[in-house]
Amino acid sequence: MTLIPLSYPLRSITVRWRASLFSALGIACTVAVFCAIMALRNGFDQLYASNGSNDVLVYMRPGATSEGESALKVDQCDILKKERPEVEKDASGKPLASAESYLALFLDRIGGGETNVPLRGVEQTTFDIHGEKIRIIDGRRFAPGTDEIIVGRAVASRIANSQIGQTLTINITPFKVVGIFESDGPYGSEIWGDVNRFGAALDRPFYQRVIAKMKPGTDPAEVADELENDKRVPAKVMTENAYLADQKNMLGGVLVILATLLSGIMGIAAILGATNTMLASIGSRTREVRILLSLGFGRFAIFFAFFIEAFLIGASGGILGALMVLPFNGVETGTMNMQTFTEVAFAFRVDAKILWTGGILATAMGAIGGLIPAILAAFKDPCTALRRH
Repeated sequence: MTLIPLSYPLRSITVRWRASLFSALGIACTVAVFCAIMALRNGFDQLYASNGSNDVLVYMRPGATSEGESALKVDQCDILKKERPEVEKDASGKPLASAESYLALFLDRIGGGETNVPLRGVEQTTFDIHGEKIRIIDGRRFAPGTDEIIVGRAVASRIANSQIGQTLTINITPFKVVGIFESDGPYGSEIWGDVNRFGAALDRPFYQRVIAKMKPGTDPAEVADELENDKRVPAKVMTENAYLADQKNMLGGVLVILATLLSGIMGIAAILGATNTMLASIGSRTREVRILLSLGFGRFAIFFAFFIEAFLIGASGGILGALMVLPFNGVETGTMNMQTFTEVAFAFRVDAKILWTGGILATAMGAIGGLIPAILAAFKDPCTALRRH
């Protein structure tokens, strides 16, 4: 079977470049929106899923899905920190375990408005447990037992009164900002201070969780089973990595649904645009098509030529869409984590998988849009090839 040379659909696109460009731009916008939302989800997932530790255990109240829902008494925390055999000790024999409080407060944004910012009260041992994952990039750590705080880099750039030397009022207690820290994970969107001073300022005489460095060879599942129904300190136990992975599920799912809905609506419009472009192209080339049929080219060759033309328009739209979304890679933004109801800052992450999926989506839209016109072109009547209208 003889096929029409590829130069034929290519020449058609260049001759009718305005209509082809219009169709390609419609597909490109759909691809750009899809890829941008998926890049947002990708960045959110990476913030949580890639930055936890498998050798750090998190203890919370049984049944709690996040630390915001958890509450542990002071004496329970002391038992978990000092008596649990799975907790690693430092060179001096001190358990590497820390009690932490957690609460989200509405604070003023720079430029107006409010947002829900997480406040974490920590003990000094928290810094030993996390090590280089918590990095002071300006100023210093807060002094234990004082009304001093350090703020995550993302908070310092978004929340009022969060620069070094400024005072941030929590409830009615003024706290002085003495340092800015950086973290690859969600901690970088938090404000940290002394756990006891936060408890006093917020009138919360309890903690939300305990974290601990786990001894090598410990099975977290066995620890979880043991403490699930413990009489003294019943607790839910998981690794920090597993805990952070749980915190991304709700928003990640919402973003996937949003990407699907928006891309579906825009995609239908883009497909109709491609169909309209191809129908107009065929209408202006009726004589050409019939001459090709009368010259002996089969109906499949005609169909394939017009289908390839639509496919190329879709592929061009995919390339344009990728170029439109690439500048967003690494751009930081913030949104509400629906699992914790606090704002978290993260960056768009455009990767090869997202671009590849966008390319497939684009070519599929072009192909679907060109399918009916290609069939109509293939079934033109060759007997009227030389008839003039």
